[in-house]
Amino acid sequence: MAFPAAVFILPAGTLFILSGLIVNAIQIVVFILFRPISRNLFRRINNMLTQSLWLELIFLIDWWGAIKIELHMDSESRQLMGKENALLLCNHRSDIDWLIGFALAQRSGCLGSSLAIMKKELKYLPVIGWSMWFCDYIFLEREWAKDERTLSSGLKQLENSPLPFWLALFVEGTRFTPDKLLAAQAFAASRGLPIPKNVLIPRTKGIVCVVENIRSFTPAIYDCTYSVKKGDTPPTMLRLFKGQSSSVKLQIQRLKMEDLPHTPNEIAEWCKDLFISKDAMLERYNTTDVFSDAELQDLGRSKKSIFVVLCWTCLLGFLLYEFFKSTKLLSTWEGILCTVLFFVVVTLVMELLIHSTQSERSTRMNLPTQDPLRQKLLQ
Repeated sequence: MAFPAAVFILPAGTLFILSGLIVNAIQIVVFILFRPISRNLFRRINNMLTQSLWLELIFLIDWWGAIKIELHMDSESRQLMGKENALLLCNHRSDIDWLIGFALAQRSGCLGSSLAIMKKELKYLPVIGWSMWFCDYIFLEREWAKDERTLSSGLKQLENSPLPFWLALFVEGTRFTPDKLLAAQAFAASRGLPIPKNVLIPRTKGIVCVVENIRSFTPAIYDCTYSVKKGDTPPTMLRLFKGQSSSVKLQIQRLKMEDLPHTPNEIAEWCKDLFISKDAMLERYNTTDVFSDAELQDLGRSKKSIFVVLCWTCLLGFLLYEFFKSTKLLSTWEGILCTVLFFVVVTLVMELLIHSTQSERSTRMNLPTQDPLRQKLLQ
């Protein structure tokens, strides 16, 4: 880990982990006391608890990393965001596109009621993964025989949500990397499909299942196309901790759920066509510098996140002061050693969270190095 990031990550990690553990502990109590009585009451309370933790991540994006988000969207659709249930379909382009989604949800007033479909391993991540579990995130094992039941069950629980929710689905199934693009291109060429240049080929079983389960109570689909501004280094968690700014571009088109086809095959073809359009849009941006014809919306930056971080800092600072004062922990070598070990654990946990977001840690495609099709696509 680079030195500037290491200097910031210890206090920031301590704040996030300690506040997160407090939130997780309260979530457990609320889950036990209220969820058996009223799922909706639990969701309302959990919404506030979740925001009190996730606003720390919004602070990281808005104020420390100063990520500039350029949102292209028509004003009428922008006014509806956060006021209706919606399915978000987005290309999975960078390490922190999920955080960009968090920032957009916060601006729309539905940060605590946003959820996503994710791989099962992520729910075991300390603090952040646990809080996602309490928010009814749907975790899949990538075995369709099991995942279909899990997905259908999780989606049905959303029907009576007391708050408007966003459900994010990355239908490519994995993050975009050069190796995965080559594999997608090889697959497309072997099947006579349009060869993508900027997206992967969507996996349609999931989107078909989602649409069939939620279309009766979800009026809108937000078609999100994400890209990093040309000339900018793609944002990562490590760059965020270093305080290195980036600019990202996002176009959102609101589509009516009622306009979607109804048969599974037609929904699958609709999704494939959607990603062909995304690819064409991104290719136009690469060649002409024109990203979107939609108007640019002003998102601003969240002042609420500053307030939340200050509140947590003051509360935890006071509690730690009283703890060290009453225990005299720093007056003995054993106490000093325990304190040092705690900070080592904090650093290791933050390293784990950072590494879990890195696209280069994704599974590589097993295409032969000398495969003629691969060599042709590399040219």
